[in-house]
Amino acid sequence: MIRVQEHDFDPGAEIAQLTVGNTAIGGVCSFVGLVRDFAGDGAVHAMTLEHYPGMTERQLEAIAAEARRRWPLDATLVIHRYGRLEPGDRIVLVACASAHRDAAFEACRFLMDWLKTKAPFWKKEESADGARWVEAKASDDEATRKWAENKDG
Repeated sequence: MIRVQEHDFDPGAEIAQLTVGNTAIGGVCSFVGLVRDFAGDGAVHAMTLEHYPGMTERQLEAIAAEARRRWPLDATLVIHRYGRLEPGDRIVLVACASAHRDAAFEACRFLMDWLKTKAPFWKKEESADGARWVEAKASDDEATRKWAENKDG
């Protein structure tokens, strides 16, 4: 399941809904990303996330489909917010459910790594010095490269 939304989400309720009625699931691995109050050496007062409706959902679904191709997953969930968010606000929830924990752990990490570089979101951070667009990090590109080299998981 993929959702791109402006409003907040409840991770516990979302995971419960993801697994309800599926007793083949042996484990769920999840990640919740939050807005930090710093970036580099400076304070962050808020972050604004922008996206292209339709295109963003299609790309997120393609990323989730790749995870399902690589690992035996019973369910996947990606919720990504957009709009203006403040420190402590939730940005993203990724959850992977599988009969086995290794698949859930690896798929969850894969999804987050690929979301950081392949999902069409643009981030602008606000600080005392003004607003600036966030550029891609070399560490995120490196994580994605590792997954691209290992196409089977």
